[in-house]
Amino acid sequence: MKNKFSLFIVVIFLSFCFVILYKGLNTTNNYTPKTNEKKNIPSFKTRDFYSNNYVNSDKIFEENIFYIVNIWASWCVPCRAEHPLLMQLSKNQSIKLIGLNYRDNFNNAKKFIDDFGNPYSKILIDKDGTLGVEFGAYGVPETFLIDKDKNIIKKFVGPINQEIVNEIKLIIK
Repeated sequence: MKNKFSLFIVVIFLSFCFVILYKGLNTTNNYTPKTNEKKNIPSFKTRDFYSNNYVNSDKIFEENIFYIVNIWASWCVPCRAEHPLLMQLSKNQSIKLIGLNYRDNFNNAKKFIDDFGNPYSKILIDKDGTLGVEFGAYGVPETFLIDKDKNIIKKFVGPINQEIVNEIKLIIK
């Protein structure tokens, strides 16, 4: 009788472990952010890349135009891939590109801009990564499209491609 009861407990325990393992393997735990949620840009104060002076977000986004905030770093390989498309977007007079240099070494970032060109009207320094988090980013590269009312209307996770550039051009017309 004791052996049957022990066998029953072992079978129940193994069945329980199997169910937990099965559910765990079939359930994703990846975080997927809401990329099309309209929200206000954060209010912040950070350093300018070239002058090293503090700049306020109110002064950066004071014009009544569309903005693109691109979070990038010199150590980011996908940032290199998207850079020619940012250079292309920078020629559009209806939009201003703001670069947010994310957790980077200044000399490496400067060399990156010197080598590949500067598509940004202003580059901001995010040495510790907190400003990127305030925008809602969780990696690099990430790109935010900001409308004339200073709302983030679109978020692009990962490097932009020609399809995204075309979508941005349609939105800003």
